[in-house]
Amino acid sequence: ELARIFFEYGEERWSRPIAKKIVTTRQTSPINTTLELVDVIKSAMPKKALNEAQHPAKRVFQAIRIAVNQELSQVSDILSDIIPFMNPGGRIAVITFHSLEDRIVKTAFASAENPCTCPPNFPVCVCGKKSLGKVLTKKPIIPSEDEMNTNPRARSSKLRVFEVK
Repeated sequence: ELARIFFEYGEERWSRPIAKKIVTTRQTSPINTTLELVDVIKSAMPKKALNEAQHPAKRVFQAIRIAVNQELSQVSDILSDIIPFMNPGGRIAVITFHSLEDRIVKTAFASAENPCTCPPNFPVCVCGKKSLGKVLTKKPIIPSEDEMNTNPRARSSKLRVFEVK
């Protein structure tokens, strides 16, 4: 289960060895602090992976946070709930900081723009589902170099905007 969480939510390529190391470590003694967990994570990774630009435990902690807070289902739920209740001309702007979140927003906006479930080879829509609006950002807006220099946390952010009909 840990390996799945680390892989799905953290996109951690070393998810299996990390999960295995956590389990074996906990069999001998508990992991009491985040620093102890970081040491366990580092010990499960190959040396070359420790030299990457980002902290070796970043993706694991991110995965744990996403799983515990159910962040992806929260994003999906709020988008499916809010768009149908917005006033015509209303806009929703969403900033994401992770590729999984961005994929959910992109898919939700695309589904609201074109909810038709008819097969593509049908000449006319027969499902009766109407567009709720349009995506105003075909490609996400990303921060400029100046913004990233001023605010390094913005480097992974993406902005997508949807306008309701």
